[in-house]
Amino acid sequence: MLEQIDVTMVDWARGQFAMTAMFHWIFVPLTLGLSFLLAFFESLYVKTGNEQWKKITKFWMRLFAVNFAIGIATGIILEFEFGTNWSNYSWMVGDIFGAPLAIEGIFAFFIEATFFAVMFFGWDRVSKKFHLFSTWMVAVGSNLSALWILVANGWMQYPVGMKFNADTARFEMQNFWEVVSSPVAIGHFTHATSSGFLLASLFVVSVSSWFMLKKRHVEMAKKSIMVAAVFGLISSLFVAFTGDESAYTAAHKQPMKLAAIEGLYQGEQGCALCAVGVLRPDMKPGEDEDPYIFAVKVPYVLSILANRNPESFVPGINDLVYGNPARNIVGVNDMMVQGKTAIEQLALYKQARANGDESAAAEALAKFEPVSGYLGYGYLNSPEEAVPPVALNFYSFRIMVGLGTLFPLLFLAFLFFTYRNTLTEKRWLLMTGVIALFLGYVAQEAGWVVAEVGRQPWAIQGLLPVTVARSNLTTATVQTTFFMFLVLFTTLLLAEVRIMLKQIHIGPEVD
Repeated sequence: MLEQIDVTMVDWARGQFAMTAMFHWIFVPLTLGLSFLLAFFESLYVKTGNEQWKKITKFWMRLFAVNFAIGIATGIILEFEFGTNWSNYSWMVGDIFGAPLAIEGIFAFFIEATFFAVMFFGWDRVSKKFHLFSTWMVAVGSNLSALWILVANGWMQYPVGMKFNADTARFEMQNFWEVVSSPVAIGHFTHATSSGFLLASLFVVSVSSWFMLKKRHVEMAKKSIMVAAVFGLISSLFVAFTGDESAYTAAHKQPMKLAAIEGLYQGEQGCALCAVGVLRPDMKPGEDEDPYIFAVKVPYVLSILANRNPESFVPGINDLVYGNPARNIVGVNDMMVQGKTAIEQLALYKQARANGDESAAAEALAKFEPVSGYLGYGYLNSPEEAVPPVALNFYSFRIMVGLGTLFPLLFLAFLFFTYRNTLTEKRWLLMTGVIALFLGYVAQEAGWVVAEVGRQPWAIQGLLPVTVARSNLTTATVQTTFFMFLVLFTTLLLAEVRIMLKQIHIGPEVD
């Protein structure tokens, strides 16, 4: 079966989905955070009665609306790709994956769409308090949408609450709340939303800094920066906390991802964290060599992050691929044997059922069920295929963390000089504030790479590799749609940037 797979087609399909997701992720985090900033601005208006806060709210609301609309367009295309390029995946896990996406569409998106209309068009048509309530509901609805999407994504990373149906060859949900409360899903939601809050704060600081550099709308910019810097500082600290929890969860639920992020090939007790390093580009699993050309390590930190114990053992790629009996670690090579047994017994079961031989079917099913959890490993050609791209994960993670440590310092600087009433004199800080938005987007995309590339080669961790999850399409077909979407998404992005810049240039004077 695997010999007939068009690997080139699979790679193009993966590239298309990655491109779509990365474009979509340009808009999503800004929506998540800016919606709450709008609620904060309007709450200050309702509480104080100061019309300047109303003007501030309306200005940022215009920018939010543009981003919101284009984010929806890219998100719809992203969901369609599950059916076009990944039809086997959709068939096998639709019973589970479809539930949170349906809730997101019916419930959360309904809240967003309903109250968005009131928020944007209802300033002079409803009372102040109801309008404020609508703005808060848009913020809540936006983040509820993220919750259900990240529940679905978290299940792909750590599949729980389900059972494989041998008759239909589908994974079927057994416990909805186990899926929702998965530690990976909760970790992804809290980390993604808090990073969105951080990005939106950078967005407000960046635009406001530009106004102050141009000496336009200075008072509005100061007020906006004051609120955004406080929100951004709190969000930065929460991002660090949720990132630590995500590392701990990955160590126990996705140890191969953690090993790839660290470039850790040989497991260590009292394992150090590589703060800065350069990997050997030719390093392969199974080699007993130093994977680093250069590295600055912090002793014991990785063991603390992974197990909350500085003396604990952290498995490396070689331990996970080839096994480590001394540490009771079963290797991918052993899992592949179990997986191939599962595939063989499943085929025998289907054949026996087709022939009406219930005795043989029962025997095959009894042999299949104990090894069904290794089903995906049976489709791998070699144990090394279970290793995600190490260099991409290693460098993406350090870009994300490195930039993430700068942002709280930036917010503190803005708050300090705002309190001293000398912010207008600090042109270096205002210029840094303008640039920081682009660094925020780099950190966001790097974080997405770590989350998604880190679980490769799996569509569903341990159960369904991407080579099996794909649709039966030709490479040319996927290439054609890849470039069609590339042109479309680039056009949408340029349109948003142009409209945003125009609205920023106009400023808050016009409704």
